[in-house]
Amino acid sequence: MSHDTGLGIAAVIVLPLLVAIAVLGSRLASLRHDKGIVTAALRALLQLAVVGALVGFALQSIWGTLGFILVMMTVATITSARRIRHVAVVPGQYAYCAAAIAGGATVVLLLLVLPGVVPRNPGSILPMGGIIVGGAMNATTLAGRRLLSEYGGRFGEFEAGLSIGLMQPDAFKLVAGPVAGDALLPSLDQTRTVGLVTLPGAFVGMVLGGASPTAAAALQLVVLIGLLAAGSIAILTTTELLARSKLPDGQSFMKG
Repeated sequence: MSHDTGLGIAAVIVLPLLVAIAVLGSRLASLRHDKGIVTAALRALLQLAVVGALVGFALQSIWGTLGFILVMMTVATITSARRIRHVAVVPGQYAYCAAAIAGGATVVLLLLVLPGVVPRNPGSILPMGGIIVGGAMNATTLAGRRLLSEYGGRFGEFEAGLSIGLMQPDAFKLVAGPVAGDALLPSLDQTRTVGLVTLPGAFVGMVLGGASPTAAAALQLVVLIGLLAAGSIAILTTTELLARSKLPDGQSFMKG
């Protein structure tokens, strides 16, 4: 049985069709992501072509692997901060995102790699790093956007909290803190439904590569729990840093 994953003629035709369907769905639903979908698809094509060449270099040594993971964290930070800035501009936002993403991903990767849960070689560390960094990025982005959106919508309650003597971090977490948990829902749902609704990439990849379903399931469990841990740390860090930052007032928030 062949497992060739190269793009054939059918894929070259189908991929643009899928992009067109996504754009049409965005337009019909007034999502305002028409251009973003096309841009994301083109960037993915270019980036994967470049990354394909760079990964070979990164896998040659542990230092190359760590350097590549650092690049992942940098790009993840920029992406997350830009998404959050669409809701509100907070001074130090890039530093906050860097702390949340790097903090969540680093803690989890160290716990997986140092005891040997994940083999200490570039071929294992690099893909695991990409998965965990990506999960921390998503959690940071969702948490930041939800927190600031809730804060802006309930600014009057925030001011009322300050007026009765609450410190800014306490007032912020009182009105906005509860929604931060929404950022963990994608990882929670994926973990709850794994094997029933989804067959994640790590599991499928190992099975196709010849590993036993039991070994593949064990690795996938590590990935899913790692994502939950990294996401939780990223959300906690984002909440605490935003609560203590120089927040925009109601007027500037509405204008932004």
